[in-house]
Amino acid sequence: MTPALPKPIAAYVEANAQLNVDGMLKPFADDTVVLDNGGRHEGHAELRTLFEEAVIPAKAIFTPDSVRYEDGQVVVEGPTHGDFKGSPIRFTCRFTLENDTIKALEITA
Repeated sequence: MTPALPKPIAAYVEANAQLNVDGMLKPFADDTVVLDNGGRHEGHAELRTLFEEAVIPAKAIFTPDSVRYEDGQVVVEGPTHGDFKGSPIRFTCRFTLENDTIKALEITA
């Protein structure tokens, strides 16, 4: 069972399940900052590159199974399945929301 997620996070997760890059980008703020795997990605252009080079080729789909609110962030955890070594890998995603968009996201394994 998928936990109830705030609208922008739910939209991102749904688009990710379809490997839809445009849909994945839509809930992010224009000046978003994403920290993932030691990398820093700012804005839609860098985030699109991340999705097109890392998520889509690996068919990496995040399946949230828990959500909690902590220090002003929405913390979502769950496995990511795909065509990559070690699949599935459990990730923790810390979302910062602002004006019904994802302002920041930090992803850790």
